[in-house]
Amino acid sequence: MSYSSKHKLITTGLKLPVRLLLGPGPSNLHPRVNQMLTSSMVGYTDQQYYKVMDETMELMRYLFQTDNHFTIPISGAGTAAMETCVANLIEPGDNVVCLVSGFFSDRIYQMAVRYNGNILKVQKPWGTWFNLDEIKNALETHKPKLLTLVFGETSTGVRQSMEGIGELCRQHDCLLMVDTVAALGGVPFFVDEWKVDACYTGGQKCLSGPPGISPLTFSNRATKKIAERKTPVANWYLDANLLGAYWCPEFNFKDGTITSPQPLRKYHHTTPANLVYSLRESLVLLVEEGLDNVWKRHKEAAFDFYKGLEDLKLQPVIREVYDSADEKGGRLFSLTTVTIPEGIDGKNIMKFLLDNYGIEIAGGLGDYAGKVWRVGLMGHNANRGNVLLLLAALKDALTANGYKC
Repeated sequence: MSYSSKHKLITTGLKLPVRLLLGPGPSNLHPRVNQMLTSSMVGYTDQQYYKVMDETMELMRYLFQTDNHFTIPISGAGTAAMETCVANLIEPGDNVVCLVSGFFSDRIYQMAVRYNGNILKVQKPWGTWFNLDEIKNALETHKPKLLTLVFGETSTGVRQSMEGIGELCRQHDCLLMVDTVAALGGVPFFVDEWKVDACYTGGQKCLSGPPGISPLTFSNRATKKIAERKTPVANWYLDANLLGAYWCPEFNFKDGTITSPQPLRKYHHTTPANLVYSLRESLVLLVEEGLDNVWKRHKEAAFDFYKGLEDLKLQPVIREVYDSADEKGGRLFSLTTVTIPEGIDGKNIMKFLLDNYGIEIAGGLGDYAGKVWRVGLMGHNANRGNVLLLLAALKDALTANGYKC
């Protein structure tokens, strides 16, 4: 029997173009983060790697503003962290309410229905958010064990108000799960203060890290729910019990106590070590700048962009905008949806930006397909220089396509 050369591709070295990534993610890697991708490999049982793991978990607690001991990175994109929450916190027969007003809040719902709970979709139009009375009514009517929502909806550029939701969930003995993929590290968010039980993000957005590694945190209420499950977690790879036995074996899921000395870590899967190094470095950069300064920088870049859009006679989809991002709902500072003007082909503008300036922005998804551009000013990219460059490039692109700015 002879081997085949049918697919034996002869090619040259890979050389990709340099892009300024100003879409909904990923964002450009910070140079220090990029450097970590080429760091020396060590084994997943190496004591030096254990030290990296412990430091990464502690740095993530700063990012999430939490004391939760179960705060680990998930080996996978933000969607893997989403599924970690869904798989671990939903048992067959559980009542679950999913608040849906965009593409990614609907993804949570689509994922949740696969885990055999009684899943209810409470839906509002894209570009809106839920008020406390609507959430209270859903809790009182359906008595869920889990409520899911998106804080920063990547498809619409909406920021969900968090005021009072966590307390309301506690009153109804309901866990609160929140997606912060497009927001965490760029917009104020407080896991403990807002009484959030499950929260996750992606490394590739406001953290300017690589895709494929995703911070996640569970409260002690959430881990107790996991410990008291009557059925095994249906997803083996994302089973928090197994992940915890490797990342934080000293933690008791049921009562939140810490065992000393630490038990031996139990191998689960080979973690993407270099992605963990890079995530750690992105968090070190966050600490060096300070969360308050990072939030301020993202907000200033966003407001510079809003002013520039006004000068170009372009309109953000979300009209409500507030100086404070920690209470009221409205426009998400890290991601802006912009209405495509009548008579303009949005794809032509995106192609012009990419071909002439090396700038990437994105079009709309779902209900917003063909109607909006999505512009991300995230992480390392959230600065005035990039805003001015993008606005100048947009003006050039629009003028070339017959739009009078």
